[in-house]
Amino acid sequence: MKTLRRVVRWSFAALVPGELVLVLCLAGGVRIPAGVRPALESAVLTLVAAAITLFCLDRRRHRRDGLDRRAAFLAAIADTVPAPVRTLAAHELVLSASLLRWVFRRGSHGVRDGDLPVRYAAGQTAVMFGFLFVCVVETVALALLIPWPVVHAVTLVLDIWGCYFVLALHASCVVRPHVIGADGSLRLRYGALVDIRIPADRIASVRPDRKFPESRLAAVDENGVADLAVGGQTTVTVELTEPVRYVRVLGRPAEARAIRFYADDAAPAVAALRAAGTNRTADAADAAGSAVADRAGNR
Repeated sequence: MKTLRRVVRWSFAALVPGELVLVLCLAGGVRIPAGVRPALESAVLTLVAAAITLFCLDRRRHRRDGLDRRAAFLAAIADTVPAPVRTLAAHELVLSASLLRWVFRRGSHGVRDGDLPVRYAAGQTAVMFGFLFVCVVETVALALLIPWPVVHAVTLVLDIWGCYFVLALHASCVVRPHVIGADGSLRLRYGALVDIRIPADRIASVRPDRKFPESRLAAVDENGVADLAVGGQTTVTVELTEPVRYVRVLGRPAEARAIRFYADDAAPAVAALRAAGTNRTADAADAAGSAVADRAGNR
């Protein structure tokens, strides 16, 4: 079973690009030899049938192990589809949904009553629209300059996708802000790429702290500090009572003892987190006092 799964995965990795090249050649008007197209289509159909068979066998195995239908379905997908592919597919779905939410002004995602959204997209708006302008200019220029049909079709598809990605990434940053929960928890995000949840009881201290890190997005340094920089800077530092685990871009796990993030307006975010910490301390003190009073009364 493992060997068959490995063969199917590597065959897909080889054939899917070939299928894409075939589609682009047909779109560009390139004449394809008579036997190439049926052979490629047959290979793809065979691999799809093998992948479906593997999925059904995995799902049946998980059902025999006692999982319900939904859990068995998800476990079978995890067995059949590699983690990077699942992560990329999820990113693309979230990007598309965020772009639609931004276009139709549906409001922020994941912000409930009593929560405080912490915006961060303004720190990169100029840069993102600069990238978008460059992508549009490149798309138009290459569309006019490249004379070869196949190369023209490939570059056009890639350039259009690049324009979409830049716009959708910015939209996801706008509609998916950081969130300070009504219970004092903190949810840090960067568009569709990063989502870190920090329970309220793990926040030790918060302070405004402008830094200019050079690390990659959500990467953890040797001191256990992760940076969610926007526009090359962070403005708030959160120290934790114990490490928090999260998933980086493309599904890589990470663990941080402190997190620095960017907020367009850091002061309200710091004040809200500190107020939540003060309330937790007061509640704990009240609970301890009540417990002492109860023990004294029992005596």
